[in-house]
Amino acid sequence: MSMTLFEADLTLPLFGRGKVRDTYDLGDKLLIVSTDRLSAFDVVLPDPIPDKGLVLNQISCFWFEKTSQVMPNHLITPIDTLDSLKQHLPPNTNLPDYLLGRSMITLKAERVSVECVVRGYISGSAWAEYKQAGTISGTPAPKGLQESQELPEPIFTPTTKAEAGHDEPLSEKETENLVGKSTARELEEKSLAVYQHARDYAQGRGIIIADTKFEFGFVDGKLILIDEILTPDSSRFWNSDQYTIGRSQPSLDKQPVRDWLADSGWNKEPPAPKLPPEVIKATTLRYVEAYQRLTGRKLQNVSS
Repeated sequence: MSMTLFEADLTLPLFGRGKVRDTYDLGDKLLIVSTDRLSAFDVVLPDPIPDKGLVLNQISCFWFEKTSQVMPNHLITPIDTLDSLKQHLPPNTNLPDYLLGRSMITLKAERVSVECVVRGYISGSAWAEYKQAGTISGTPAPKGLQESQELPEPIFTPTTKAEAGHDEPLSEKETENLVGKSTARELEEKSLAVYQHARDYAQGRGIIIADTKFEFGFVDGKLILIDEILTPDSSRFWNSDQYTIGRSQPSLDKQPVRDWLADSGWNKEPPAPKLPPEVIKATTLRYVEAYQRLTGRKLQNVSS
């Protein structure tokens, strides 16, 4: 069951609404619903991408479980039956079927205001900066790197977490000033550890995780992973068998949408244009492929 851009029939207090996720307040817990909304160039597009929310939620749950020994996280339980959800909600709460497979119950954490980016390969904005200045996130990088080349070691390149507009790079000192020296060190260590753990696993599934971003929060004074983790929205996934140094790589994410928008003449200001059906279908297929190849599971659309 595809979820429309904004569902209005869930009678719970709204904790927050992002570009993709709707979060509901359950007191000391949260209900996080991954919708089928898609954003590009910081604008939510008018067309949902069928099954996208299912992929984002189920792949996050998969990774939260797989990396829990490396770093604790906020997941309490995925929601795959209405009975599993009812025990966490007030009696007689309206429970639409679209929640199944695309939502999770989590701890409520105090969010850290840093976007924790880890890069294992040089691509995207990092490649653009390197070509211009020889740096990555303001730090000098090895000479002679080619586009999409694997870096000698994964690097931590944190950014601000902007409520609107673009995130901005943070230096080590700026990160320390924001969150404190010990927290900044732990953010870097844990981000690199989770990335390396996931990268090694994904290589065995024929997928390169070129870069990714994590979010963290505090629960009872302890740092944990929150939000989403290692999804096609938060990561750059490449096919190992198509990987070639020296060019951009086809990726298992919203690349068909970005390519179409780039060719459409859109000025990247709201409102965004409607997407052709073939672009929507191609994007769904990439999200589902990323999930099934990484997890080895069939995507469970349990409401159908």
